[in-house]
Amino acid sequence: MIFEPEVEMMDRDELVELQSARLREMVSRVYQRVPFMRARLDDIGVKPSDIRGVSDLWRLPITRKSDLRDTYPFGLFAKDKSDLLRIHASSGTTGKPTVVGYTSADLEVFGKVCARALAGGGAQPGMLLHNAYGYGLFTGGLGLHQGGETLGMVVVPVSTGMTERQVKLIMDFGAEVLCCTPSYALTIALEFAKQGIAPGEIPLRYALVGAEPWTETMRAEIDSRLGLRTVNIYGLSEIIGPGVSFECTEERHGSHINEDHFLAEIVDPETGALLPDGEEGVLVITTLTKEALPLIRYWTGDVTSLDRAKCSCGRTLARMAMVKGRTDDMLIVKGINVYPSQIEAAFGGVRGLSPYYRLLVDRSGTLDQLEVEAELSEEVFREVTADFLSDEIIEADQLLRQIREDAQQAIRENVGISARVTLLEPQRLPRSDGGKAQRVVDKRKVLVS
Repeated sequence: MIFEPEVEMMDRDELVELQSARLREMVSRVYQRVPFMRARLDDIGVKPSDIRGVSDLWRLPITRKSDLRDTYPFGLFAKDKSDLLRIHASSGTTGKPTVVGYTSADLEVFGKVCARALAGGGAQPGMLLHNAYGYGLFTGGLGLHQGGETLGMVVVPVSTGMTERQVKLIMDFGAEVLCCTPSYALTIALEFAKQGIAPGEIPLRYALVGAEPWTETMRAEIDSRLGLRTVNIYGLSEIIGPGVSFECTEERHGSHINEDHFLAEIVDPETGALLPDGEEGVLVITTLTKEALPLIRYWTGDVTSLDRAKCSCGRTLARMAMVKGRTDDMLIVKGINVYPSQIEAAFGGVRGLSPYYRLLVDRSGTLDQLEVEAELSEEVFREVTADFLSDEIIEADQLLRQIREDAQQAIRENVGISARVTLLEPQRLPRSDGGKAQRVVDKRKVLVS
């Protein structure tokens, strides 16, 4: 199903004309109403009249998260507080929170782009949506809630946590669509298994997951354990929240960007130079229709690439590849860039490992050391336990040694770095209770502080 085919299937030339018109209007509005950005544009000698269309985007300055914090709380807003209907904010655990506002028109756009995402992921009017994203200052819960209602779905606002109750409500209410983080989808799947409920008995048909980097390996796990079809949904609170882009069930190969509202570029992480389609770099987004918090060339920090080829689903919207990681989440170990998702992808071909892992980085003298904790799969753990109980200790040790060696080789081949792999029994690592999974412990930062 395509929620707004007149836009999602628009001719590319017409789409560029629409983007250009909206870009001109947005830059003019920002210049008039946001003193911080007016000063920045004046500093580089750019006037709104200089921006004639999308081809002039490169002339505009990059906006970063630090700009929102430096102007905390409302310094980048183009509307007065009295014009707003809602305010969201980040947790602020690493400093001042980033604050975003929404007018009535912004919320209407929010509902529509989330409705597009739900429709692309298989949802239809009348279906029951089990929304396990967090409600509150986090944009995920309320965004997908509004999208579900805009599409005409029945929304269960269950939020995060209390996983046992999540399973009961899914079964009792007959939910067909699940929305949550990918790590929490696996936590829910484990609770179904714990209760002895097989995938074929679960009423869920589709899942829209996002808010953290994940891989095809995790997708396969979610699909098989819950007996459904999983698609990616992408968003940032600073831009609007979920619904910036979404996968379609037809291909599940790249997320369609809602380009009538969000203008995307890929730039070199070091120089900021524009990169061609297909080349990997940092995603930069310009909001075209946001009223309360319009952002010019916002540096997302997410590493991905773009593909503008038409999709088999009929949408002409550009697609972004699954996010490899964030530039601020990237680890530099022994001079090599390491993203947690690379480790997860490497483990996808190793028999005996579950999708649960954690990276531990430490330093001995001047040398970095990387250890990867990985949980054994339930099946292999039962096999190893049975060998130990029957005094087949040599066989068990050989199996564990082989899994460890395979995992270490997979890391060397896929990431280009040597790491020590520690195998753990199932359920040892912390589980997501609905928020983002904690994949990295960098002890070097503790030593520095």
